[in-house]
Amino acid sequence: MSTPLLLTRVLNDHFAGPVSSLLQAVHVHPAHPAAPITNAFAMELLVFTLLLAYFLVVRLTLNVEKPAAAQHLAEMTHEFVSEQGESIIGHGSERFTSYLTALFLFILLSNLLGLVPGLESPTADVVVPLGFALVTFLYYHYHGVRANGVSYYKQFVGPVWWLSWLLLPIEIISHCARVLSLTVRLYANMFAGDLVTLAFFSLVPIGIPLIFLGLHLGVALVQAYVFFLLAAIYLSLAVAHDH
Repeated sequence: MSTPLLLTRVLNDHFAGPVSSLLQAVHVHPAHPAAPITNAFAMELLVFTLLLAYFLVVRLTLNVEKPAAAQHLAEMTHEFVSEQGESIIGHGSERFTSYLTALFLFILLSNLLGLVPGLESPTADVVVPLGFALVTFLYYHYHGVRANGVSYYKQFVGPVWWLSWLLLPIEIISHCARVLSLTVRLYANMFAGDLVTLAFFSLVPIGIPLIFLGLHLGVALVQAYVFFLLAAIYLSLAVAHDH
């Protein structure tokens, strides 16, 4: 078990009992019943709280004539996601803007937490990227069926019926590999970034580690964008009608 962060200890001190009871009620037995809340979950909860507070601030300070800084940032984010969605998915991409925006912001903020002393990037724990990947997997398949109905199966068997027996297992493996690809790419990069930054701060606490903090910032931005981009691409393929 990794060393618990301050927030993790506070949460376990106040909520360990109810959380353990809840987990056992669904037949999940935590490895440490006295401290079932992990650093990754605590950091995810922090990200959720920060994003919720941000959205509330944007909603409460909306002003057409004198938009505040939070509103400017929200408008820039919405414009960025909308433009990317339109260029990748095409007509009807507005339906997916809310999901893609939430996904991008959650991953980005999760990645950036590792730059704050006393906090960790929850995406450096493999369970968190796996969760993002599984939700995205289910999300684009749901919309693929919604957009194409029963015809969605044609994506898995191809246009030539006598080759369907060969293409079907290949496509199933390919789609499952997307979950693995999304998970490993995000997890490996963030774990390595956190590890390298921590190592250099331990060896040389002044000067040189700042370079690695800059690299960590770049990796955090790029990985959030790559995950968002691949999610949009998978959505575009799922909802396409020209199979």
